[in-house]
Amino acid sequence: MEQLRTALVGGTACEVCGRLPHPRRLRLTVAKLLAILPVEFVLHALVLAWHPPYLVSVTLLVFATTALVIWVVEPSTMRLLRSWLHAPRTRPASGIDALWRIRVTVADRAGALERLTHELAELDANILGLHVHPVHDGVRDELVVSTPDTTSPRALLAAIEAAGGRDAHVWPTTTLALVDGQTKALSLSARVVGDPSELPHAVAELLGAQLVTDRVALAGPLPADGTVLKIPSPWTGLFAFTRPGEPFTPAESARAHRLAQLAELTLVNRRG
Repeated sequence: MEQLRTALVGGTACEVCGRLPHPRRLRLTVAKLLAILPVEFVLHALVLAWHPPYLVSVTLLVFATTALVIWVVEPSTMRLLRSWLHAPRTRPASGIDALWRIRVTVADRAGALERLTHELAELDANILGLHVHPVHDGVRDELVVSTPDTTSPRALLAAIEAAGGRDAHVWPTTTLALVDGQTKALSLSARVVGDPSELPHAVAELLGAQLVTDRVALAGPLPADGTVLKIPSPWTGLFAFTRPGEPFTPAESARAHRLAQLAELTLVNRRG
């Protein structure tokens, strides 16, 4: 599972999960300094203690530092600090109120959604968007809500739990999340028809997922928690997508497969 999580293309889902597709410049600079300074310090100390000729010292420092930093130390540091570099935004960047995306499983019975909305209303949360996905153990509700800027994710999770919600996830989001789902699907379909090679990126954007690029990881056993989705590819046999901590619903799987069929039909028509 962890191998799949590390074999990803840069994020297309920042408006979904709140995570930055690219690190902030300050954080990236700090991470690089943490990677380089210890190597520079150790190598300079060794060279000064050894006292080689000047040109030998310069050559050793240049080549050894470059090789170690580029190929060993910096990539290792970036992997170690991945969570910090791509940390979620602490506050949404748009509007006076805070915007949040919520995914939660509730019982498939009358009154379950009403109870959830009542608990959210106690926090002055205003539901701006709602999508319902049937799943095997209930329904998976996806909501976009606005709250006062002082409302924390912990408070939202507590309200959801009080309403009987399960497996809840809360992320800061932006106004992009308010785009109507049908409109977004149609726009992505048009994008795939115009250029079938956009299929993996369109699916990733549609589902708020990330494309798995490591073919070796795909050859092994896949997680059984539903967080990895495979669809047929007209070029490579299949594409796989992952959404750690958030299983794909049957409806989302069907949408992704429809986009794959659309890309294949477009290619067939162009060849014909």
